[in-house]
Amino acid sequence: MKKFLSIVPRWFPALFIMIVIFVFSSQPGDNLPSFRGWDYLIKKLGHAIGYGLLALSYFHLLKYNKNQLWLAWLMALAYAASDEFHQSFVPGRNSSIVDVLIFDNIGALIMLGLYFMSWRKNEKNNAPP
Repeated sequence: MKKFLSIVPRWFPALFIMIVIFVFSSQPGDNLPSFRGWDYLIKKLGHAIGYGLLALSYFHLLKYNKNQLWLAWLMALAYAASDEFHQSFVPGRNSSIVDVLIFDNIGALIMLGLYFMSWRKNEKNNAPP
C-alpha cells in the first residue's frame, strides 16, 4: 500500500495534462476559436506543445529513467491516438492520423530530446575533473 501511495503524486502532472487535452478535444467544432490566417499554425503548435508536455509528464512518472524515454514517447503517442479516436465522435470534429504521426509525435520527440540534451549537458558540467 505504501508503494502505491508513493506513486500517486507522480501521476498528477500526467493526469492534469490528459484532462486538459480531453477537454479541448471535446469541444464541438462550432465552439473552437478561429485565429484567421494563423489558425492552422496555432492549432498544430498546440498539438505539439500539449503532447510534448504530456511526454515529459510521463517521463516524470517513470522517475526520469533515461532508459525509458522511449516508453514516455510511446505513452504520449498512444494517448494521442486514443484522443483522435475520441474526437471522431465530437460534432464538427474529425480524427486525423496526421495529427498523431506528425504534430503530436514531433512535439513529444522535441520535448524529450530537449530534456535529454539538457540532462547530458548538466551531466558533463558536473563531471569530476
